[in-house]
Amino acid sequence: MSKQDRKNAGFTLVELLIVVIILGILAAVVIPQFNTAAAESKEAALASNLATIRQAVELYKVQHNDAFPGSGIVDQLTLSTDVDGATTGTKYGPYIRNAFPKNPIDGDSTVTAATSISTPSGTSVGWAYNTVNGEFRANVDGAGPSGVNYHDL
Repeated sequence: MSKQDRKNAGFTLVELLIVVIILGILAAVVIPQFNTAAAESKEAALASNLATIRQAVELYKVQHNDAFPGSGIVDQLTLSTDVDGATTGTKYGPYIRNAFPKNPIDGDSTVTAATSISTPSGTSVGWAYNTVNGEFRANVDGAGPSGVNYHDL
């Protein structure tokens, strides 16, 4: 190999630096879009889970003489019940076939049942359920990429 061929055989330091800078710029543009997509998918999954649970609560109400599920909502929606809803039976349900859905924002499936629902205070997790009017919400603070609070979806 001649001296001229060896000189032209590799890349110069300037060429390598230009390639590294271009790759850095591309990474700076692309990586934030992946983070936004992940947050958007969690928000969409939360909305879908809420719709499923709310629909199950309404169907339960129709089949149980206009009574909403009580504080044992998880069992009442995932197991078969009699018309009173308190005893396990085979006539009605289950309204949710698989396990009770987890809140995709915090990964918790705990349901806090009460006679009223307040805005989460930073320590709340899972779901919040109003046993009086059947209102069902996410029990987490924060807002999604759409700007809507998770609690208000």
